[in-house]
Amino acid sequence: MNIAKKELFYKYYENWIKTYKEGAVRNVTMKKYYLSLDWIKKIAPKLRVCNLTRNEYQRILNEYALVHERQTTMDFHHQLKGAILDALDDGLIENDPTRKIVIKGKEPCAKKIKYLNQFELHTLIADLKLCPQINWDWLILLIAKTGMRFSEAIALTPKDFDFTHQTLSISKTWDYKGDGGFTLTKNKSSIRKIQIDWQTVMQFAGLLKDSKEDEPIFVKHGERIYNSTINNVLERHCKKLNIPVISIHGLRHTHASLLLFAGVSIASVARRLGHASMTTTQKTYLHIINELENKDIDLVMRSLSSLN
Repeated sequence: MNIAKKELFYKYYENWIKTYKEGAVRNVTMKKYYLSLDWIKKIAPKLRVCNLTRNEYQRILNEYALVHERQTTMDFHHQLKGAILDALDDGLIENDPTRKIVIKGKEPCAKKIKYLNQFELHTLIADLKLCPQINWDWLILLIAKTGMRFSEAIALTPKDFDFTHQTLSISKTWDYKGDGGFTLTKNKSSIRKIQIDWQTVMQFAGLLKDSKEDEPIFVKHGERIYNSTINNVLERHCKKLNIPVISIHGLRHTHASLLLFAGVSIASVARRLGHASMTTTQKTYLHIINELENKDIDLVMRSLSSLN
């Protein structure tokens, strides 16, 4: 038998990650692959590539699903499937063990997105200490007004601002979870231009007039930055104002929620947030969309009643 067929599956998978994924995907994605590798070592430490049948693969997924939600199990499956199909193409296994598998998982926990209403957001913005120099309160304001991800906001440089056309270009992120420095956006859809209001244009035009074009606005040279630092600043504001305590990511949810309540289309909100598809937006803000649909039903009924 081919020696590679006798290789332990987790070792084959580890080599596959190093060969095909290192240097090709973002660090955060690499961590997910290696986390999947750890689970394979735990669930099937003695499984050989040649013994990877549909039944055995389903057993692996079932065991993983005992302690994970269905969506997480689906992600785990996708992490493994690429390597398994390559093993099939290389003739190391005879049949596709991923065919017709069943994805299981624990019931998802009820997750309520934390966001501020319009009055609470106005209260927060009024309390920000917007100094003549860049500080964390300026970052809070910018995320509240654009819905950017934290990693996108701290990667901004002066040249990303087009003050004439009132746009902000998102083309990179800051690797704050790693060693710092510019890195790729979450996905291709994350590369976008965001319209900004005139007040924000005037404020940042003044703030950045003497800044170097290619240097990040919010990260000083050689400085490590953590989202927990900004979350703490935001928490202090919220507690002082007696409004719900949200995270910096909660500001992104706040931005999207206010747009949806204002009647902005899901497609436009998805593009502004840099979502890969409208499905992501719909899933994330389902509770808001349902609430808006209830209002639409009332509007439809009133319109129909007026026809009598």
